[in-house]
Amino acid sequence: MKNILVTGGAGFIGSHLVRLLVNKYPEYRIVNMDVLTYAGNLVNLKDIEDKENYEFVKCDICDFEKVQKVFEDYQIESVIHLAAESHVDRSIKDPFSFAQTNVMGTLSLLQAAKHAWDGNFEDKLFYHVSTDEVYGSLGKEGFFLETTAYDPHSPYSASKASSDHFVRAFHDTYGLPTVISNCSNNYGSFQFPEKLIPLFINNICNNKPLPVYGKGDNIRDWLYVDDHARAIDVIFHKGKHGDTYNIGGFNEWTNIDLIKVMIKTVDRLLGREEGESEKLITYVTDRAGHDLRYAIDSTKLKNELGWEPSLQFEEGIEKTVKWYLENKEWMDNITSGEYEKYYKEMYK
Repeated sequence: MKNILVTGGAGFIGSHLVRLLVNKYPEYRIVNMDVLTYAGNLVNLKDIEDKENYEFVKCDICDFEKVQKVFEDYQIESVIHLAAESHVDRSIKDPFSFAQTNVMGTLSLLQAAKHAWDGNFEDKLFYHVSTDEVYGSLGKEGFFLETTAYDPHSPYSASKASSDHFVRAFHDTYGLPTVISNCSNNYGSFQFPEKLIPLFINNICNNKPLPVYGKGDNIRDWLYVDDHARAIDVIFHKGKHGDTYNIGGFNEWTNIDLIKVMIKTVDRLLGREEGESEKLITYVTDRAGHDLRYAIDSTKLKNELGWEPSLQFEEGIEKTVKWYLENKEWMDNITSGEYEKYYKEMYK
């Protein structure tokens, strides 16, 4: 069996990827390594936890000795690295933890891979999953390309930019076989409700205020999480070593327009008058260093590897809203306790 380590596999994107790989490739052993912070939840993988080709290991990527032991115990041949602190608001309040996990954690994994593989890089790969936020902000026109210069504006994006640079440095200095992908905003099932879409779905359902930064005119490109998992699968198997691939949904929305689509969808599915919940919109002080617009050009990924998104946003948001409405128990468990304290502090 090919032994593949997926870091952060109990998180939002990671759980979708792990499920895809476990079900699609019975000849692979998928080792899910996650420290299970607030955003990691093994319930997300309950449907595959008993599969013969799936293993879970609780481990902090910053614990270098323990990471080395995982490589040794499971004879790891490839890594898909998703584990990261990812919420910009949290990074503004606590930049140190983002530098520790995203930079030093990535370095720990790179060094462990280099030691374990010891120059024998045949059939090996270190795949680093990153973000479009490393590129900074766009004006009203243009798109992020793989060649766009880095210009991070938040502690989160700065930490991801730094980790990208370390991955490239290990490729160029040591010959480590690497690949990087930079994706746009993801949405779908199992997303922790500090992020915009599940947060607002939950608030609309419970008639809570919908906190909108500034005027709501910031623009993001939205990618359905299952499409992202498919893209990672394609890049992992066919991507060129040392290269970078942008993954985007070709779905640009201003925050306020996105919120109104969610309101209409949730209201309709709950049997409310369409648009009734617009009264919940509450404008709050804009986020510090808030980038105006992100937009990814995924042409390279489409032309070279044949990937393109399968869903347009309206279809994807319909599926997403239905999932959260049908899995209220999952949301209720997530939004109790510490998350409630965090939410009140962030959006008071």
